[in-house]
Amino acid sequence: MKRNYLLLTLGLFLMGSTLFAQEHNVHSEARLGVEQIFGLLEMPFLAIALIFSFLTATRLKGGKFGSGMTMLAWGFVVMALGHLHMQIAHIFDYNIFKNMFGDTTGNYIWFIALIVTWGLSALGFYKIYKASKI
Repeated sequence: MKRNYLLLTLGLFLMGSTLFAQEHNVHSEARLGVEQIFGLLEMPFLAIALIFSFLTATRLKGGKFGSGMTMLAWGFVVMALGHLHMQIAHIFDYNIFKNMFGDTTGNYIWFIALIVTWGLSALGFYKIYKASKI
């Protein structure tokens, strides 16, 4: 039963259409719209999450909780870079990954960044969960 779920999940991740689900091609306008303003407002909160996640991980001084929090913090770093990339694409209509690596490779790199973010966050939460069962 668990094997079927694993195969289904793996199949969904490897589908080609998944790569295009996170594509962001909003054309820039002369002025900032509500979507762009709300997108920019999330950036300070991501910065605060980054700062406090690393401060918390440092304060825990390693160990099981600290290593889980460190994984979460690095997941937040990748997430913040992805959100910065999205805001640049929305506001300036400039997709960094596609311009640097081309359409196909840029989509793959974006997809890998999503998987890295989810993986680091999941691993961090799992380590914290395992440590809290003591």
